[in-house]
Amino acid sequence: MKKLAIIGASYLQEPLIERAKAMGIETHVFAWAANDVGEKKADFFYPISIVEKEKILEKCKEIGIDGICSIASDLAVIAVNYVATEMGLVGNSMDSTRNATNKYCMRRCFETNGDPSPKSILVQEIGDVDTVKINFPVIVKPIDRSGSRGITKVWSQEELMNAIEYAKSQGFAHSALVEEFAEGQEYSVECISWRGKHYFLAMTKKYTTDEPHFIETGHLEPAPVELQTLDKVKKIIFHALDGLGIMNGASHSEIKIASDGSVKIIEIGARMGGDFIGSDLVRLSTGIDFVRAVIQIALGEEPQLVREIEEHAAAIRYVLSAEDVQIHAKLKKEHPEYIVRENIPKNMKGNVTDSSTRFGYYLMWAESFEELEKYLP
Repeated sequence: MKKLAIIGASYLQEPLIERAKAMGIETHVFAWAANDVGEKKADFFYPISIVEKEKILEKCKEIGIDGICSIASDLAVIAVNYVATEMGLVGNSMDSTRNATNKYCMRRCFETNGDPSPKSILVQEIGDVDTVKINFPVIVKPIDRSGSRGITKVWSQEELMNAIEYAKSQGFAHSALVEEFAEGQEYSVECISWRGKHYFLAMTKKYTTDEPHFIETGHLEPAPVELQTLDKVKKIIFHALDGLGIMNGASHSEIKIASDGSVKIIEIGARMGGDFIGSDLVRLSTGIDFVRAVIQIALGEEPQLVREIEEHAAAIRYVLSAEDVQIHAKLKKEHPEYIVRENIPKNMKGNVTDSSTRFGYYLMWAESFEELEKYLP
């Protein structure tokens, strides 16, 4: 039986653990002990933090793993590729890992390779922006977080200091990125790579709250864009993946397309998209088992990108307010057959500050995106 190391034990890794076990693979999960779902579902669990990559490596050598992976976590990517590099397993280089997990290094890489991306400034101290001319509005974000954590849109110099301190407090490196605000509709692009060849899987239309934090409220696949636009996006993303050195495994690219058709890359993660995008929406909309493909690559096998079910339109709406619950009730009355899975809260206490604090969701699919759009934000 093959042995797969999985970095992280939260609900994000649950589909990965379940799919690996269904494939007859022995699962070895590493994470800080927090009573997460992965601790119970794994064949073997090790209470080692995902940032302790040297300890994880030591244990993986002892186990004799055949592969290592994680989904939907930028932080886990560091340990995954460190162990893979040290043990001669399939992964990406540590240079590529730095480029894909540090947004400042990522921006520099985009600039060097001519990939369209917003201009940015690295800020470690507030004085770092004093000598630089900034055209407002700007986006301020941590250099090493995802899921809308620490992000603020800023319109003036007076608001900038608080936004920078907020971003620094939310990141591990305690540094912030101040970048020009890219106009346009936001999308994400899901790809998988095998030995340097990239395969496009899906493009997702994103729905977010308004400024200042832009928390994601829903996703729709396939994104309703013209074929010419899609071909342009594929070309841009494949070139950027080459520049970042992403050779193997999943990637999640976030982009904006302006009204004039121009594309800007917001960021690229060398991992599957979270928010049920990679684990559910891709499979529902394309018929391709994205999670299985990630596991196959980690084990050194060419991924099987075959359509196992009929293609559909797929979407998810997140519960942030009473309005979202009301739309769910409307959906359940009008088209209960659209509902794939749901988690509707009985009460909603507290404030939604980022993706991790949303109250619930409902996952949908139908024959066309037009049928689902009226139930999205």
